[in-house]
Amino acid sequence: MKKFLLFTIIMITSTFQAQQVMTPELLWKLGRVSVLGISKDGKNIVYKVSTPSVEENKSNSKYYTISVDGGNATEIEKEIASTLVSNKNSNLNGFILSSKEVKTEKVLGKDFYPELDKSQAQVYNNLDYRHWDTWNEGKHNHVFIINNKGIETDILANEPYDCPQKPFGGDEDYIWSPDGSKVIYVCKKKFGTEYASSTNTDLYEYNVTSKTTKNLTEGNLGYDVAPQFSPNGDLSWLQMKRDGYEADKNDIIVRHKGIDINLTAAWDGTVDSFTWSKDGKKVYLLAPINGTKQLFEVNFPGLTKIAVRVNQITEGQFDVNQIIGFNGNNVLVTRSDMNHANEIFSYDLKKKSWNQITNINTATYSKLVLPTVEKRMVKTSDGKEMLVWLILPPNFDKTKKYPTLLYCQGGPQGALSQFYSFRWNFQLMASQGYVVVAPNRRGMPGHGVKWNEDISKDWGGQAMNDYLSAIDNVAKETYVDTSRLGAVGASYGGYSVFQLAGIHNNRFKSFIAHDGIFNLQSMYGTTEEVFFTNWDMGGAYWETENKAAQKTYNEFNPINLVNNWNTPILIVQGGKDYRVPIGQGLEAFQAAQLKGIKSRLLYFPEENHWVLQPQNGIVWQREFFKWLKETL
Repeated sequence: MKKFLLFTIIMITSTFQAQQVMTPELLWKLGRVSVLGISKDGKNIVYKVSTPSVEENKSNSKYYTISVDGGNATEIEKEIASTLVSNKNSNLNGFILSSKEVKTEKVLGKDFYPELDKSQAQVYNNLDYRHWDTWNEGKHNHVFIINNKGIETDILANEPYDCPQKPFGGDEDYIWSPDGSKVIYVCKKKFGTEYASSTNTDLYEYNVTSKTTKNLTEGNLGYDVAPQFSPNGDLSWLQMKRDGYEADKNDIIVRHKGIDINLTAAWDGTVDSFTWSKDGKKVYLLAPINGTKQLFEVNFPGLTKIAVRVNQITEGQFDVNQIIGFNGNNVLVTRSDMNHANEIFSYDLKKKSWNQITNINTATYSKLVLPTVEKRMVKTSDGKEMLVWLILPPNFDKTKKYPTLLYCQGGPQGALSQFYSFRWNFQLMASQGYVVVAPNRRGMPGHGVKWNEDISKDWGGQAMNDYLSAIDNVAKETYVDTSRLGAVGASYGGYSVFQLAGIHNNRFKSFIAHDGIFNLQSMYGTTEEVFFTNWDMGGAYWETENKAAQKTYNEFNPINLVNNWNTPILIVQGGKDYRVPIGQGLEAFQAAQLKGIKSRLLYFPEENHWVLQPQNGIVWQREFFKWLKETL
């Protein structure tokens, strides 16, 4: 009897544990992996795990090593971690590359009037007065060479330009040549309004001996980034051709014997990142494909007549996010899917098999009942096949009715793949009882270059029809409660929500827009990267002879459709979002309030285009689901 009772208790406890689902609080306890590299002896992977602390409102980090073959991880001190991997910032002579901000121009009131040192004035004569989430105070990132005597040389001395690039560039923006005699660095050597209107970064070569600099990519007008040398000493990099188009096709260029070879020119895809094989005969690359991100390879033919072919290596319902390095026949990568945050994996190139190396969050996921992620193809209004991700709640029962969310992706040309977001988390949404519909609408990479480009200058056109095709298709399922449909999204996804609010014909019962673009005219007048609005909107709103621009501002501007609004809407806005500035959210909220529509403003004064602080993240999640509970 006692044994039976004990068995019953164990079974009940196990069942209870197995029925746990993802919650906002649990999501913000997950560890987040960052890889430092492979140890110098090639035996171990060195990585960092950052775990948010809601109580402290920050993330705490620990450092580890683990065998390239897997096994138990060993915790190490931060100072030790950096010594275990090769220092790519050091050359053969022991000279070191580093970067820091340097004051290059007068901006502040006290710069002009030193006696008024308490002045808070800022004086600007050009654009680029603010970027992402900071105001320009006349400081720029510069690269320094530090010799073995500790003497520093600023290789951009007196230049008002940035390397690393702001806001997200790091030490990948500058490298040594193989012989250590030169530094190759990425820089957009444009100033002020010209800087804000262009994507024309170039690769520059600084000669350590002569202290002279030359532009290596002057002939290309778009992005030139991510320089690295092949094992044979050839410079290679990623290149976009068109100035002002930040989502142009990204190609791998190799400068071999003075000739630039485009390895991916004939391939109907775009490259995220790449690395060379150890023998220099192949390049491995990551790229979006059919709603995922996968590992590819391309052969390097040199100047021979051998055909260049891009081949997909991995395939599955996951994203390969980073190439770490190689271990014999294995390539070491990070991998995620909609139910699992990034972990380190090893992929055997010969056996075509996977081995999970780290298990940072495995124990947590093992206690959860997970959503089901399905892929379906939906016919669009113009007769195309569109991939749609469908995320079904844990313990899904097709005989029940579920509230359903249309997820609108940002970008507008960001891939809707098997990513694992710590805010827009599909696992979390589905675990709260919602069916999630996530369409790979027009504008997303991974479905050919044309599909990717079709959204530019057509924001409110076919992409909106694609959204409606997706939700209408899924709404035919008996398990979808068509009286409880919502649409949610951020950035361009927030724009999509504002636009749908004016054209949805009462399909949706609730909307959530985060940092969305509401008024295209004021967006053009206040956003910082003007090249983006010039390209995607077609130009300035005052260009009355510009047909593309006038169509955008007249037909695709959500503010022009507010008279049709009749649905509850939650509007989220970051105070330090200079990409989609605060006026966008405030204008939308004020319009909804004055029309008497149930609406709420969730404002984060210290957050930018994202929500980064743990406590703010929890508030975001709680308000998100609170709103849906109230309105759906």
